[in-house]
Amino acid sequence: MISRRLAEYVKHHNWFAVAIDFVIVVLGVFIGLQVQEWNTARQDRAKGQAYTARLIEDLSYEAWNYEYLIAYYKDVRENAERTLASIAGGTALSDEQFVISAYRASQYVFNETRRSTYDEMIATGEIGLIADQRLRETAFSAATNPAIVLAVEARYSEYRRLFRRVTPADVQHALLEHCGDRYVEPGDYTHIVGSINYACTLDLPAERIAAAAAALRNDGGFIPALQLCFADLETSISNMETLNPALRANLRAIAKQSEP
Repeated sequence: MISRRLAEYVKHHNWFAVAIDFVIVVLGVFIGLQVQEWNTARQDRAKGQAYTARLIEDLSYEAWNYEYLIAYYKDVRENAERTLASIAGGTALSDEQFVISAYRASQYVFNETRRSTYDEMIATGEIGLIADQRLRETAFSAATNPAIVLAVEARYSEYRRLFRRVTPADVQHALLEHCGDRYVEPGDYTHIVGSINYACTLDLPAERIAAAAAALRNDGGFIPALQLCFADLETSISNMETLNPALRANLRAIAKQSEP
């Protein structure tokens, strides 16, 4: 329609009308592009807000998980130290206490990280939609959390394999049933401490417990493996607490931000 009208104007040399129609066309294109740009910006803001809410939820979990892992592995380290001290002639432990502490020194925990939102934004190139720079940086740091390395090292440690190789199956069953880790609900800070360190008994004949304790004490590789386990725990815990203090502080702040 406009092209026909322009042709008619040109035919009759009505240049003013041509100019008016040209301005209308240009203005229409500009307004259309501007509306499209506003709409895209609105959609990006909405998507960014949705990503932000999801990321805060994920990092709030990571904040809890970080504190839980530090507390848990401190308990594991305490049991390793207690077991070594008893062998070196320090605090005396009964056979049952010795076996329980030696078992708990071999334990590990691995909680799945919540990084699906972060991975999605990286994969789609939409990480820039997060306006909060601290949130972006914390998500990146959490994605390379040293706790993952700690869990893997603890799971495949020489000491853990030795303990399970030497300790009789019935004693291991009793340890798992009566002295195993207590489940902590994600987000529950109250029960983090003591999820592995609590009073328990094995409910086994004394001679079975004594035999298990003797087998461990008399194994030539027991002390070196336990010392290595203790040293690795010391290093890993120190790294989590001091290597990246900003990560821990930011996680705590984000978790507090998510509280109702």
